Amino acid sequence: MSTLTVVLAADGSAMVEENLEHAAELQGMEEAGHAGTEHAEPVAFGFIGPFAWVSLAMLCFIAILLWKGVPKLIAGGLDKKIAEIKSQLDEAKALRAEAEALRKEYADKIANAEKDAASMLEHAKHEADNIVAKAESDSTAMVARRQKMAEEKIAGAERAAIDELRAKAARASAAGAAAIIAQKHDSGADSALVDQTIASL
Repeated sequence: MSTLTVVLAADGSAMVEENLEHAAELQGMEEAGHAGTEHAEPVAFGFIGPFAWVSLAMLCFIAILLWKGVPKLIAGGLDKKIAEIKSQLDEAKALRAEAEALRKEYADKIANAEKDAASMLEHAKHEADNIVAKAESDSTAMVARRQKMAEEKIAGAERAAIDELRAKAARASAAGAAAIIAQKHDSGADSALVDQTIASL
């Protein structure tokens, strides 16, 4: 049993050594192959390589794009987009100009309104001063008229009272004279008065 194990172990190690030698040979061959030759690139028809195929495919793709008019479509789309942007810019400029005009118009209106308000205030002050002056003048004239009317009424009342007193005095004196004449005048006195009057003629 032990002899068989030793034999098997000896055969196994011999096999391992043989396999290692074989692997070393293969590795040496691969290294020699890598050192001596390069990888071969696939070539069609003996002269068309991968780069040429890629270039040919790109040329075909570009040719198809040109044939279908894709650059014209792209240029047309870009031109249309440019025209839209230009139109929007023109519209924005017009709106800005309109906004500036409106701002200027409202600024002018505000300035004019302020001027009108100042003018109206000055006019109102002037009118108020005129009204106050006219009211003072009218009140002074009215007081003077009322005073004159009162003075005229007082003077009229005084004249009426004086006239009435004179009339009363005249009536009283006439009555007194008549009474005195009636008392002291008789028919003899009348004939003497007539004779004196005739003699004076």
